[in-house]
This record gives sequence, structure tokens and C-alpha cells, in this order.
Amino acid sequence: HFDLGYSYYSGASVKSLIIDRLPATLSLTVGAVVIWLAIGIPVGIISAIKRRSLLDRAAMGTSLVFVSAPVYWLGLLVLFAFASDIGKFPVPFLHGAGSYVGLTVNPLHWFESLLLPWFVLAATSAAIYARLVRGSLIDVMGEDYIRTARAKGLAERTVVMKHGLRSAITPLVTVLGLDIAILLGGAVLTETVFNIPGIGRLNYDAITHGDFPIIQGT
Repeated sequence: HFDLGYSYYSGASVKSLIIDRLPATLSLTVGAVVIWLAIGIPVGIISAIKRRSLLDRAAMGTSLVFVSAPVYWLGLLVLFAFASDIGKFPVPFLHGAGSYVGLTVNPLHWFESLLLPWFVLAATSAAIYARLVRGSLIDVMGEDYIRTARAKGLAERTVVMKHGLRSAITPLVTVLGLDIAILLGGAVLTETVFNIPGIGRLNYDAITHGDFPIIQGT
């Protein structure tokens, strides 16, 4: 019945708290997904086509660095480097932690306040997706139907994008569904570092206060 109880700390309904925080988490999730797909898939395709080239090695090496970088460390690093308030190399439209406002309040400020969290959250996933696309596409490009498509005289771009990528991207869709579900459950580290009032931050605050109904609800 979605009766998740009441907060020990504030006495508020857990359901109402989650609903109140959901828009911020949705904003963070949707933006990060768009960015990591826009970066990860093209990088994976290029690496697969240029396999074992200098470009491939550089792309996969960079991916390994981002996969290995903890989100909280990367978040603090970009805040220290580029945030408009505390950054050593401040960028005016990259707002720091605690600057989030709702989309309906100020769309431009909402967008600017989420740019850094989006890229930090997308960095690791884009690197993982690039490696997944590369491996999957390399396997697919060795299949018989790809050789048949080439034998028919199709352009290489058509062979890769229409025949190769359509098959190679199938495992990616499965992983994407799981990743989105995890983020909707709360991107705890990212929301905590950037002080975004989403479900992840709600969960973090509940853990620090021992607020078990909220922990169970989230």
C-alpha cells in the first residue's frame, strides 16, 4: 500500500519524503545517461574499428583511468578545479556543491547546477560502456553476415552502423536498464558530494541519523 512509515528524525511520511526528492534524482539520472551514452558508444565504435591503433589504445587507457576513479574523489577533484565558487580554474556556468534548484524554479540555473554532477556520474559509466561496445562490436564484425554485407558492396559505414552496431548494442541495453534502476534508487555518492537533495542524499542523511524507516523505504 506504499505505507512506508514515518521518519524517526522529522516525523514526516517516508513516502512523501521520497516523492519530494524524486525529481532531483530523476534530473541527475536522465542527464547522466544521455551524456554517458553520447560519449561511450561513439568511443567504443571508433576503438573497435581502429582496433590496436594508437587511438584505440589511448581511448581504452583513458577508459581504464575513469573506471578506476572513485566517484567521490572525481567529484571533489572537479569541484576543486572548475567550480565557479571554489575552483582554482573557475568556469562561470559550472556551479559548485549545494547550488541545485528545481527545474520549475529556474531552468537555466537547474541546468548549470547539474553539469558537473552529470559529467562526474557519467565518466565511469561512459568508460564502461565504451569498453563493452568495443568488445561486442569486435565480436560481431567477425560474423558471416557482416562479410556477406561487405561482399554485396555496402559502404563500410552502413555495415558498421546498420548491421554491426544493431547486434552489438543488445547487451548494452540490458546493462543500461540495470544502471538506470540503480541510479533511481539513489546515486548516493554523487548526491552527497554535490549536496543534491535527491533520494541518495536522503538515504545518506537517514543512515547518519539511524532513521531506519527512511533507509528501508529508499
